[in-house]
Amino acid sequence: MSPQESALDASQARRLPVTVSITRRVDHSRLPEVTRWVQSGVNLANSYDGFLGSGWVRAHADSDEWHMLYRFADVPTLETWESSDDRADWLYEGRELVEVSRVERRTGIEGWFDEPQAGVAAAPPRWKQAVTIWLGFFPLSLAFAYLSTTLIPGWHELWPLATVLITTLCLTPTMTYVLLPFVTRTLQPWLQRPRRR
Repeated sequence: MSPQESALDASQARRLPVTVSITRRVDHSRLPEVTRWVQSGVNLANSYDGFLGSGWVRAHADSDEWHMLYRFADVPTLETWESSDDRADWLYEGRELVEVSRVERRTGIEGWFDEPQAGVAAAPPRWKQAVTIWLGFFPLSLAFAYLSTTLIPGWHELWPLATVLITTLCLTPTMTYVLLPFVTRTLQPWLQRPRRR
């Protein structure tokens, strides 16, 4: 992939919707205050361009761990919200109510294998996931097999464990960081097309 293509892929990735998942520990003795604080943050985010929605859930009524999600149209609109004075002030107001324990951003395939959650677009059907992964994996595996047997003398004579180890060490990062993001962006309209009833 050329530097221009990599820059184009990075530019395209910045235009995909981004879901942020935050796990927060909540002061259980102050639930009404926490609830008002969360709702005020949702209302505030709703005033920003690109805000697509949010949700929050608890594992059970007595849980002190809350899972909060919000989604923006793309990375630039998310960054505008996350760097805003409004958000900084809102977080400051909640400093004694909650403690952040984990934050994740999701834009592509990484959310496919999670259980469905409120506020997050449903993952494509498993058969579409399989086709997408295969469309990246097959040509990459074929090219690697051809190049390794052609360019590395004695490759086919190596111990099978060594060839599999080397192959997976090379192909897994390439699939994860280059091919799957490219394939999922390319197939996005097809992957997100609603199922027929």
